[in-house]
Amino acid sequence: MQSDGTVVFLLDVDNTLLDNDRVQDDLREHLAAEFGTASRDRYWQCFEELRSELGYADYLGALQRYRMAELLEDGANDPRLLQMSSYLVDYPFARRLYPDALGVIAHLSRFGRTVILSDGDVVFQPLKVQRSGLWSAVKGHVLIYVHKERMLADVQRRYPAERYVLVDDKLRILAAMKALLGARLMTVFPRQGHYALDPHNLAAYPPADLTVGRIGELLDHDFSASFAGDGDA
Repeated sequence: MQSDGTVVFLLDVDNTLLDNDRVQDDLREHLAAEFGTASRDRYWQCFEELRSELGYADYLGALQRYRMAELLEDGANDPRLLQMSSYLVDYPFARRLYPDALGVIAHLSRFGRTVILSDGDVVFQPLKVQRSGLWSAVKGHVLIYVHKERMLADVQRRYPAERYVLVDDKLRILAAMKALLGARLMTVFPRQGHYALDPHNLAAYPPADLTVGRIGELLDHDFSASFAGDGDA
């Protein structure tokens, strides 16, 4: 089969293009300063419980759950909770982009179409992508699912291509997508964030096709050379 040369780059957001660990650290510090460590820990417990149930991070949903738990326990809500929601919505996500993240998107665009492929809720995650500047960088080509590794058919329908490149900080996601697309998918693993540095995760899944220490290293990678072997089959 002769390749038509079409390539789509599928780019994760959290801890791939945007330092989400820093976002969470900032949120923890804000909660402790404004509400105290007990309230911070209670919110984070709600957050982890909800993530376990949903399979993705839902910051605003965790805030609602925290609010309901407080109402049941104390019979009243702290009005400062409204300020907590404002902190989340108004957070300066653009400041938490990894160095060269936007430059990498521009670089990849030389070789194919760039598409954001993320997990998340339908309110906060799109807001994060928009306010960080990522939405504009990929010209609105944004896909957000509950479990993106289960939505590969929809991804291919929306963005048909001969080859795909998936850039993600989770080896679990890379391995799952590679199992489905095989040689049509090149997996790229930026070792950023707590998932990518967890030795248990590193031992549990096969290595990616390409591993980089930080997303900015992709500026030096010639993806046309990566696909040079495509051709007659």
